[in-house]
Amino acid sequence: MAPKIGQLLVNNTIITEEQLFKAIELQKKEGGRIGSTLIKLGFISDERLVQFLSKQYGVPVVVLSSEEIDPSIVKFIPYDVANKYQIFPVSKNGAFLTLAMADPSNVFAIDDIKFMTGYNVKPVVASESSIKEMLSRFYEQQSEALQTVMDSISDFNDAGLDLVHETEEDVDVSALKTAVEEAPVVKLVNIILSEAITKGASDIHFEPYEKSLRVRYRIDGVLYDVMQPPMKLKAALSSRIKIMSELDISERRLPQDGRIKLKIRDKSVDLRVSTLPTLFGEKIVMRILDKSNLSLELTKLGFEEQALKDFNNSIVSPYGMVLVTGPTGSGKTTTLYSALSTVNKIDVNIMTVEDPVEYNLMGINQVHVREEIGLTFAAALRSFLRQDPDIIMVGEIRDFETAEIAVKAALTGHLVLSTIHTNDAPSTVSRLLNMGVEPFLVSASVLLILAQRLCRKVCIKCKVEEDIPESTLLDIGFSKDEINTFKCFRGTGCQACSGTGYKGRLALYEVMPVGEEIKEMILKGASTSEIKKMAVTLGMKTLRMSGLTKIKEGLTSTEEVLRVTFGD
Repeated sequence: MAPKIGQLLVNNTIITEEQLFKAIELQKKEGGRIGSTLIKLGFISDERLVQFLSKQYGVPVVVLSSEEIDPSIVKFIPYDVANKYQIFPVSKNGAFLTLAMADPSNVFAIDDIKFMTGYNVKPVVASESSIKEMLSRFYEQQSEALQTVMDSISDFNDAGLDLVHETEEDVDVSALKTAVEEAPVVKLVNIILSEAITKGASDIHFEPYEKSLRVRYRIDGVLYDVMQPPMKLKAALSSRIKIMSELDISERRLPQDGRIKLKIRDKSVDLRVSTLPTLFGEKIVMRILDKSNLSLELTKLGFEEQALKDFNNSIVSPYGMVLVTGPTGSGKTTTLYSALSTVNKIDVNIMTVEDPVEYNLMGINQVHVREEIGLTFAAALRSFLRQDPDIIMVGEIRDFETAEIAVKAALTGHLVLSTIHTNDAPSTVSRLLNMGVEPFLVSASVLLILAQRLCRKVCIKCKVEEDIPESTLLDIGFSKDEINTFKCFRGTGCQACSGTGYKGRLALYEVMPVGEEIKEMILKGASTSEIKKMAVTLGMKTLRMSGLTKIKEGLTSTEEVLRVTFGD
């Protein structure tokens, strides 16, 4: 938009081509709009520019300092939006909202405000300096509230955080710079994001309630309160995040999904953003996808020796199905990505269908599910079979159709990796049968089932020995003979672990190879408990057993293992 106004001024011989060139060069360095840059250089006066815009676009001029402004009208437009577009609501008359604009040709601003407020917009032109003055005066309360928050988080730091736009040709870089310089809400959001990434959070929650607004981080699988910004900032914070995610800021009644790409200290981080209309405003959850934290080496994930050997044998098989099971956030995707990176060779064609694609991996063909246009897991799988694949990864088996195609692919010369939602490895068999897959197909196709959980590691900086009663150790699964052969530990809480006593996570694994004995039991219709007994007899370690091993190794605490596993 800005160069268009500049060219119009040249065409009307108000400024010269040379003056416009100089203004554009300065604008690239310092940001801002072309009009304010021309005024700053003395090539045109504030009044002359306003008069020109009024005549050019046929809209009246308004002198904001002489207008009586109703503060209730100002509340229609969040500060972040008003500052982004350099607009200010002047008055309301029936279904019309009079809007002072520095650039009355900005149809995007007019459309956004129309949808956001429900009023028809009547644009008037005002100088950019007078709009800034009104924004400062009428949003002063918000600025004071924000300053209180900024003071309370003065130790936080957002240095080195940059927003990366994937469609750079659509971005007004100068406007972005101006927004960062002028909008304190932008600074607050940057600080929240930067601090979350620094602390190793996996999710950020913005939660509006009737009388409060809460921000929480999920660190090592547990949610922690971070701050409670004033309610006055609710609309501004949500608008800023939606602008960053390229979502519709005027739509507050329907859920929306978007992405943000950030660069922090030369490291690229993706954020998956989800908005949800709740009773008191939009709840926003941001999932942080930091590829640098993705450990793709299977030996580092927490496998025990025999379990890792069984898992490795299954993922190098020429065909068959390997299933990973566990609740949301238990690290299933990381395990599958690790398996794929192990088998990702130049002579292998690997294809994945995911919802959504969390990390892009070189050498692997990844497809993002889009159910709204018919690109489901099942539809993608059918197409895969015509793409000459060797290995197929299905993000999740949710229904009979997907399960049926995956099983057939596993039986026709393809290795299929997938996830499924069950509590443990043996109950996965029942889940497939309940979906409608025939027992002989399950028996013939499934090579191995892996169940997993993530538990927090005791902080090594504040780790101390803990005295646990014998009766408690017996109750959680230890035998009488092994009780005196190890020590239990807990974290007392320190600066390194933010007072929690835990730092980092490790995985507990239950690996069940589907050998001849298990295959026979599936064909006979054995129950989940019978399959489990047989698997343990054959050497499978349950999730609880895996947890007990980690306690004996001094890596985690008894309460943490009790939190994430069931008794066997």
